[in-house]
Amino acid sequence: MSQDDDDDSASTEFFAGFKSHWIDTNAGRIFARSDGKGAPLVLLHGFPQTHVMWHAIAPELAKHFFVVAIDLRGYGWSSAPGSSNGEAYTKRAMGDDVIAVMEELGHVKFAVAGHDRGARVGYRLALDHPGRVSKLALLDIIPTCEVWNNIEAGRAPAAHWAFLSQKEPAPEAEIKKDPNSYFTGLMTKWSGGGKLDKFHPAALEAYAQAWGDPSRIHAFCEDYRAGAGADRQADIADLQARKTIACPVHVLPGNFYLTSGARPALEVWKETFAPQATGTVIESGHFVAEENAAQTLAALTRFLGR
Repeated sequence: MSQDDDDDSASTEFFAGFKSHWIDTNAGRIFARSDGKGAPLVLLHGFPQTHVMWHAIAPELAKHFFVVAIDLRGYGWSSAPGSSNGEAYTKRAMGDDVIAVMEELGHVKFAVAGHDRGARVGYRLALDHPGRVSKLALLDIIPTCEVWNNIEAGRAPAAHWAFLSQKEPAPEAEIKKDPNSYFTGLMTKWSGGGKLDKFHPAALEAYAQAWGDPSRIHAFCEDYRAGAGADRQADIADLQARKTIACPVHVLPGNFYLTSGARPALEVWKETFAPQATGTVIESGHFVAEENAAQTLAALTRFLGR
């Protein structure tokens, strides 16, 4: 069931007029905000953020769509179910959360725009439930299995992927020593200018409120453990079966971070799960929706239509 509250305290300055929902699922309660009229559109955030990352885009999209911005399980205001070895944080399970939320809000089929981990949930959902997703926008990712292939081949640094997916409790213990330094350090490194000046201070505060919680730190690690295990295996199985995404796909990489020193993201998607994908390169670091909201919004609007 859904519990609605228009006056929760989670950065309401960004989402004036949006309704707030806490929706019961198998993962516990999933938090979402909704507003607008028209075709339904789900917005899924990335690591180490929350739905607040859409603050500059969601109100504009809500002028043309029924927008639902969700906190993934383990992130933001959503429940963080107990887990080991990533079992509760597979992108397949997170996709089921999205279905539960949207069905509770009255929608069986919907478009999805996802960034980072949210984009991984989005493409897994589209592969597993092709009748559910009408259009899919993927912000600054390539498939999980391709990331691990690049790491193992030495084409990309292992970085946080290998660190966070280590067995419990090693990464959790290290991060808990100083969560703010760890997470702000990552965000600074991944931003196009190597600074956080393009992020709204209230958005950074919202992220920090979540990542300072030990249960969230564990959830983040479980998310990456799932990526190293079940998520990667699900990708491999679908590639071997030559399964592709049925709906239109648009890829929006930044021109820094993901594509630096690697094959273009659009090329990778065309060779794997989205042979007919289109794309727009955003002048940005990894956090395209915040670092270049105007260009990201324009690209999404063109792709999604009105």
